Amino acid sequence: MTTIEGQINRRAEPRELRVGQVVSHAVVLAICCFISYRIITDILVAAQFVPRDDELLGGMWAVIATIFVFRYSYDESARAALSRTSATLVSFALCFIYLLIFPFRPLGMAALIGVGAIVLSLIGRSEDIITTGITTAVVMVVAGISPQHAWRQPILRLIDTLVGIGVGIAGAWIGLKLTGRSANQKPTHPESTLTRAV
Repeated sequence: MTTIEGQINRRAEPRELRVGQVVSHAVVLAICCFISYRIITDILVAAQFVPRDDELLGGMWAVIATIFVFRYSYDESARAALSRTSATLVSFALCFIYLLIFPFRPLGMAALIGVGAIVLSLIGRSEDIITTGITTAVVMVVAGISPQHAWRQPILRLIDTLVGIGVGIAGAWIGLKLTGRSANQKPTHPESTLTRAV
């Protein structure tokens, strides 16, 4: 084998490895999303106290939480899980208290988003303001769509999120074992590997 052929073969191996890691990551993510959706929808069906729309919304919200925390490294997933949890807890507390007292109002939703931003800034979690705001908006608007027992919405979305986070973290750990990466190692994207090889 010539020197050039040897170099080409050595360059091809890492690229194949990276493509394999990317594909396995995507497959595990897809499986985790399916699992989190089924867990939540099955739980809500068994509970028999929420309408079909809430079942579907719960499944979607669990999938979003799974996607949010499922990262290329376990350390990144753990940080994302902490961020998602703190954002959800703040949103849960604000929305739950509000909806126990008042019905949904756009002005109330805006006020809660503002209060959430202040609280998170004061406790040093300003990076979670966006997630908290999005969660608050979803919970409040759904409470407006289903005003009967609106106070349940924060509780349901908290459950959805915690299930999605749990599945996402478990999936990240499994993905770590499948690809043989260390806890904080991210795979290089195939394109960047190819660029360096060239």
